[in-house]
Amino acid sequence: MALKIRLTRIGAIHQPHYRVVVAEARSRRDGDPVETIGTYDPRAKANGFKVKLDRVDYWVGKGAKPTDTLHAMIKRARRAAPAEVAAS
Repeated sequence: MALKIRLTRIGAIHQPHYRVVVAEARSRRDGDPVETIGTYDPRAKANGFKVKLDRVDYWVGKGAKPTDTLHAMIKRARRAAPAEVAAS
């Protein structure tokens, strides 16, 4: 069972909104996920990407591979995470 960390679309027409999910690689895009670990709103002006980095680490440790798009988004979230901790 190969797992992928990928986006699944839940938004209406012309109003995209996505969930970050862990799903089997062979399942369809909007199929039943193993776990939902975040959300992505591309229309949000600031910080439309929210993900649980501890769950990403857990699933990567179990062998899940993020898609190219999510790999870049996760790297950006990791760089922003220390700034958020320092600000609070």
